[in-house]
Amino acid sequence: MSGVWVFKNGVVRLVENPGAESMDGSRQGSSGARRKVLVHVASNEVITSYSVLERKLFSLGWERYYDDPDLLQFHKRSTVHLISLPRDFNKFKSMHMYDIVVKNRNEFEVRDM
Repeated sequence: MSGVWVFKNGVVRLVENPGAESMDGSRQGSSGARRKVLVHVASNEVITSYSVLERKLFSLGWERYYDDPDLLQFHKRSTVHLISLPRDFNKFKSMHMYDIVVKNRNEFEVRDM
């Protein structure tokens, strides 16, 4: 994970390709920027929807958490971890992917497409 940490409106986030994204988060010249994908390592399957991701997470012991109607959330009873994702899969970004990777070591990885 390389890039530049950006602080804006009280939120810190990692900008992975600072040349392709301006400091306000808008895309500049995305022709050279690669899209990131989340991959389930054991099956080498690219996660293309929340239903696919949900099946993988359930098999790893994660449960749906229905506390916030604006988010999809998953909790694992044996840990304090909570995965929070935007309800719209089109808003599923690399920061969400890396959150899943960190909380599920050796199960998922983020790759350039």
